[in-house]
Amino acid sequence: MNILVINAGSSSLKYQLIDMKDETVIAKGNCDRIGIGGHISHKTSDNRVFDADCDFPTHTEAFQKLVEVLTTGDAAVISSMDEISAVGHRVVQGAEIFSETCIATDEVIDKIDELSELAPVHNHPHALALRACKSVIPANVKQVVVFDTSFHQTMPKKAYMYGVPYECYEKFHVRKYGFHGTSHRFVTAKLAEAMGKKPEELKIVSCHLGNGSSITAVDAGKSVDTTMGFTPLDGLIMGTRCGAIDASAVTFIQNKLGMSPAETSDYLNKKSGFLGVSGISSDNRDISAAIAEGNERAKLTSEMLTYQIKKYIGSFAAAMNGLDAVIFTGGIGENAPEVRQAVCDDMSFFGIEVDKDLNNVRGELRKISSENSKVQVWVVPTNEELLIARDTLAMVQG
Repeated sequence: MNILVINAGSSSLKYQLIDMKDETVIAKGNCDRIGIGGHISHKTSDNRVFDADCDFPTHTEAFQKLVEVLTTGDAAVISSMDEISAVGHRVVQGAEIFSETCIATDEVIDKIDELSELAPVHNHPHALALRACKSVIPANVKQVVVFDTSFHQTMPKKAYMYGVPYECYEKFHVRKYGFHGTSHRFVTAKLAEAMGKKPEELKIVSCHLGNGSSITAVDAGKSVDTTMGFTPLDGLIMGTRCGAIDASAVTFIQNKLGMSPAETSDYLNKKSGFLGVSGISSDNRDISAAIAEGNERAKLTSEMLTYQIKKYIGSFAAAMNGLDAVIFTGGIGENAPEVRQAVCDDMSFFGIEVDKDLNNVRGELRKISSENSKVQVWVVPTNEELLIARDTLAMVQG
C-alpha cells in the first residue's frame, strides 16, 4: 500500500511517497515558488532525478505537476494514481477542535481554513493544498489530516492557560497549543522501543531543535507541557524567532521603532533569534563556524540556546516529578554534538552525564549518556512523514 504524504506551505509543497509494506520512501520532492514562478525537484529511491522550472500560479498546478512526475517520464515510480491508497496531510493548527487524525471532508477543510487566524502562515496554505489535492487526486483516494497540535491536547489546563482575563480564552481561544507534536510523538515512541520499555513507563523530555525549536515534557506517552505556545514564536530562541519575551518589551520595541502589530510580528518571527542576536545567520552551522573564528556574538547566541534548553529540561523534570530520558532530535539536535554537550555539561547533580565519544554522532539513533548517568540521553532522528503515513494508513483501514 502506497501513501502520499504532503506538507504544504504558503509557497511550497513537499511530498514523500511511502510504500507501507516496508515503510520505504519510493520518491520525494518539493514544488516550491508557488505563486511566484514555480520549480519542482524530485528524486526516486534509485536516484533518478527530475528538476525543472514550472508555472505554478496556485497549489493546484503544483499538484498536477506532482502527479505527472510520479506517473510519467524518466523519474516515474507508479503507472497511475490508482496505485496510491491515500494521501496524508500535515496541518499545523488544529486548536481544540481537532484532537486526533481525521478524514479531510469539505467541512474539515473549511474548519482548518477558519483556524487561519491562529496560524496565518500555515493553516490557509494547508487548506489551499487540501482543496487542490482533492481537485487533482481521484475521488476514491482518501485524504487524511494529521495535526501538529493534537499531541499536546493532553496538557492539563494549568499548563496551557495564560494569566490573562479568562474571557480571552473563552472568546478568542487564547491559550498554549504547542507544535512539533508529530515529531515529539514519533521520537518518544521510538525511544521507548529502543529502551525496551512501554511509553507508559517513561518520563521523557524531548528536545526538537532546528530552525524552529520546541521542548516537550512527555509523561507516560502523553504531552504534559511544551515550550511553544499560542504560536510557534514562544519558548526557545530559534533561527529567526525570538522565543519567550516579556510582553512589555514587545510593546516597548514596537513604540520605539514605530511598527504596526503586523510589522512587530514580522520583526519577532523573521528578524530575531539566531539572526538578530548574532547578526550573522539564522543557521546554526554558520553560528558554529563563526564561533570557531572567535565571533563573540555568535558565541552569545549559542550560549543563550544551550542555557535555555538546560533550564527547560530542569523545569519539565520538576513538572513530571522525575526524568528517565532526554531526547535530542531535529536538524540541530541530531547533528550538533557541541550543542548537546553544552546542554548536558554541569548536570551531573541532576543525574545527566554525556559520554563525549558516544556523543560524536550525527543523524543516528544512539544512546550518548555515560554508564554512570542516571538519566539516559539519546539522539533520536525524527521522521514526521513516516508517522503521518502510519496515521493515514490506520485511518483508511478503519
